[in-house]
Amino acid sequence: MEVEGFLASLDPTRSTSLGRHSYVELRFVTRARTLFYARLAFLTIGLGVLAIPGWSAAFGIRSLWAFAVYFGMVGYSVASYLVLDRPRANRVVTFVTLCLDLLVMVYLIAASGGLGSPLLATELMFTMLFVILFPKPLAILPPLLTLPIVAQIDQLLWGHKVAVLDLFVLLWYSAINFIIVYVMVYLNEREQAQHEELVVLQDGLKELAVVEERNRLAREIHDGLGASLSSLIIQAEYLEQLGRQNKPEQAETLVREIQELKGVAEESIDELRRNISMMRDDFELLSAIEDYCRTWEARSKLPVHFDHLGRPPELPSEVSLTMFRILQECLTNATRHAEARKVDVRLAWVAPRVKLEIVDDGKGFVADPSLKGHYGLLNMRERAKKVGGGLEIESAEGEGTKVRFEVELGKAARA
Repeated sequence: MEVEGFLASLDPTRSTSLGRHSYVELRFVTRARTLFYARLAFLTIGLGVLAIPGWSAAFGIRSLWAFAVYFGMVGYSVASYLVLDRPRANRVVTFVTLCLDLLVMVYLIAASGGLGSPLLATELMFTMLFVILFPKPLAILPPLLTLPIVAQIDQLLWGHKVAVLDLFVLLWYSAINFIIVYVMVYLNEREQAQHEELVVLQDGLKELAVVEERNRLAREIHDGLGASLSSLIIQAEYLEQLGRQNKPEQAETLVREIQELKGVAEESIDELRRNISMMRDDFELLSAIEDYCRTWEARSKLPVHFDHLGRPPELPSEVSLTMFRILQECLTNATRHAEARKVDVRLAWVAPRVKLEIVDDGKGFVADPSLKGHYGLLNMRERAKKVGGGLEIESAEGEGTKVRFEVELGKAARA
């Protein structure tokens, strides 16, 4: 069960951070690809061992089994390389094949002199490979067991007794192994910590760039479009004064048209200010809705009663904008299409949900569930869905319209 848990932990999909997970996976694939090229070098040397009779005799590999093992190593080396791009399999396959390499090396060390073999130093290389690819306590266990296994094989197969020099070799290689493990694990942790610091710094720079771009856009809109609309209002006021000086029958029509033009420009100025406040992250939903209801009532002469329960906490900007756009669309429909005499607006917060309700006493309509042909209502529904909220529309001919938008703060944050 412990080994199964370790193999499961090799799956990188268990990482909770996508950015860190991608970095770790890329680093592993690069190192595993390097391992494949190192294997090619050793397989080339192994081919020479098989081809030269004197070398084959020294390692005790003169039988046909040696060729079977060699081509088996070639096969699993290629298979390990082919699965490098598969995150769920590459780590497990690489670990298993590296253990098979280690078994072959243990046999060669034991056959060529045991603790006195010139190949014994290769064990240090395997320790480094295991630590580099799998810096986990259980993962580095196989190469650390090589030394006692070789000593045991020496005693069982060849009857060699562990001499003082052999004991020193065991201690010496063990000390070097632990030093390698400590150094590689330390460097790996430092590398990982530096990478995470760079990711945090990069994210901070991205956020700073976004804020700077928002502020730049806010300045451009204010200085460009805002100035143009302000000039439009000034011109409209001037035309209004001229109209009052003309004939009474013409002046009334002219003044009415100019006043409507002025009202549209003032509404555009208000919309501009709201957009700027949203971009600067200082948009306050409650006061914005209250101000808009009051302004709409003054301009349209339609009584708009606003009431609120509780004070909503700071909402994501997308949710605040959605609620405000729904209110705008509902008031526009109530004035231009429903011929309503009054509108009731209610904003309520009952943790963890925020609800906006707009009710008018207009002529209503037949509420088709598909809302076919009602593009404004379709847009409201799409906005609500985008932020994870729900939109309900109740209406009937002669009975007015009720629009209810509700969103849960937790879902809104994840949307």
